[in-house]
Amino acid sequence: MTDGRKASWRISQAEAVQMDILPGWYATRGRRRLLAATGAFSLGLAWAMAGVVWVAGPDEGARWIVLTLLAVMLVIYLPAVTLMNVATRGVTALTERNLDERQVGERLRATAVAHRLMTRLLAALACLTLVVGLLRGREHMVPGSTLLYLSLAVALTHFVLPLIVSCWRMPDPPPDDEDEDERSSSAGGGAAAGAPGIGA
Repeated sequence: MTDGRKASWRISQAEAVQMDILPGWYATRGRRRLLAATGAFSLGLAWAMAGVVWVAGPDEGARWIVLTLLAVMLVIYLPAVTLMNVATRGVTALTERNLDERQVGERLRATAVAHRLMTRLLAALACLTLVVGLLRGREHMVPGSTLLYLSLAVALTHFVLPLIVSCWRMPDPPPDDEDEDERSSSAGGGAAAGAPGIGA
């Protein structure tokens, strides 16, 4: 890809994350956390595919289960990642030159949290592999198809986990000054209306 195409791609990507696509899905912190949980669920389906292949092996029935899980995962994963990128305004997707200082700081924090979570996940996977090896004997080998699906699950998790963390952590924006003034004036007007007159 040439420099001109790279620049054009960065510009189009920055413009895309500024578009409000289905804003009701991420308007509040609760909805953004639900969206992040949906993205995490789609990653769980990727890990489930690896588990099915590991347990069932290259069986025809397992193949259909994996294809079904893959279809469901893609239906959930693609819109969830798109909406999370829009909700976070591309904090983890854009280059640092397209982010302000606050966004860069949030990106670093989300990446640090995701790194800790990923380390624990890999440690748990290593422990599981050791336990299975001890139970099945030293001659047990992990099938190549299982390694393929495990690699896919690890890659997707490594790629998307910072975005999920950022979407989960994102707070609601502070209220506008005009809204605060309106609430203050309405509260003051109500108090004045309820106060007794001097001559009462």
